[in-house]
Amino acid sequence: MTTDQATTAQLSTDPAATDLPLRAATPDDWPGVSRLVNASFHETPDEELDRIERRTYEPERALLATDGGEVVAHAAAFTRDLTVPGQVVPAAHVTMVGVAATHRRRGLLRRMMERQLREVRDAGHEPIAVLWASEGRIYPRFGYDSAARHVTYEIDLREAAIAPAPATGTLRTAEPDAVAAELAKVYERLRPGRVGWSSRDDAWWAYNLADIAARHPGQTKRRAVLHEGPGGVDGYALWRVQRGWDHLGPCATVKVDLVAAADPGAYRDLWGFLFGIDLARRVDYAYAAPDEPLQYLVNEPNRLGARLNDSLWIRVVDVPAALAARRYATPVDVVLDVADPLLPANARRWRLSAGPDGAACDPTDAPADLALSVNDLGAAYLGATPLAGLAGAGRVRELRPGALAAATAAFGWHTAPQAVEVF
Repeated sequence: MTTDQATTAQLSTDPAATDLPLRAATPDDWPGVSRLVNASFHETPDEELDRIERRTYEPERALLATDGGEVVAHAAAFTRDLTVPGQVVPAAHVTMVGVAATHRRRGLLRRMMERQLREVRDAGHEPIAVLWASEGRIYPRFGYDSAARHVTYEIDLREAAIAPAPATGTLRTAEPDAVAAELAKVYERLRPGRVGWSSRDDAWWAYNLADIAARHPGQTKRRAVLHEGPGGVDGYALWRVQRGWDHLGPCATVKVDLVAAADPGAYRDLWGFLFGIDLARRVDYAYAAPDEPLQYLVNEPNRLGARLNDSLWIRVVDVPAALAARRYATPVDVVLDVADPLLPANARRWRLSAGPDGAACDPTDAPADLALSVNDLGAAYLGATPLAGLAGAGRVRELRPGALAAATAAFGWHTAPQAVEVF
């Protein structure tokens, strides 16, 4: 994409035009899709980013509507796996959802999202869908719910420090592209145990390592630091620096993209390096987990400047397949009465017999122990949202005494989910 051409003049503005047909996208639709997505998210087009994003685009998994030859509504999905408690499962990674400002309030979003859900369900190999929600009020009507949180740190280095300790390995810096294979090896080593991490093929590594200068004004190029332990590379960090000076002198900010480490020693060494970069007075980290170990390393956790935000939203598309696909912290045998107005095959009673080593979920006519919606299942699916908390809000109803406590414990997990990229 080379220009951000204005298209409003060619679009129909007739409020009665509510029946624009939806169709699958083709590769030739990409320029129009890119224009719509940039406009929807108030982004300035960038040729390099456009080229990289096009490599990840799957037109056969995208729905769109056109008016006057221009794309006015679009929703897509990526074919990727997602780590869930105890397992890695195929998940439709829903993305690039937008409707032109001229075509809002005509039912296009509803039609796209509902058709997409039916198509994912009918395909039969992705039991869940996952997305990042630009606005939380949009997606619950389609059965999605907030299932993970991420913490943003703005760390004052003059107030928070990591106590010195003997190094557990050696560090070396590099250009990320030059060590992409080593980064991928560490990522793949960690991914099966990191709830919320998504699979990455070559196109996704290119996307995640792309360094678009226009997106980071006043900042250096992205840099990598690798930690080498006795067995080789066992951790890495990606970061850049935003230059800064004031009347008191240097006040640069280290912008951390990701810290990935296989053991506590590598983790500590990497953060010690990031805290010690010359001329920096602050470290920002956007994708910390709620249980991020860094908060237990620093001498003043109140100076981490932590803010909690939502990240992944989950939609359970196939209830029995999704519940059987993950593992559970404790043994549980519970009958769930699930409501799902959009996918009626989910709306019935299901017996979940599960534990740390496996799970089965089958239809049953037995009396229900808990009554809940498919939204509630999505919220609880990654182990971060307790069913008891949803019950306290009146969303989950306990029909058999003791069932709520048992299910809450089982659906929990020993680590919080962490989403480390926006897709």
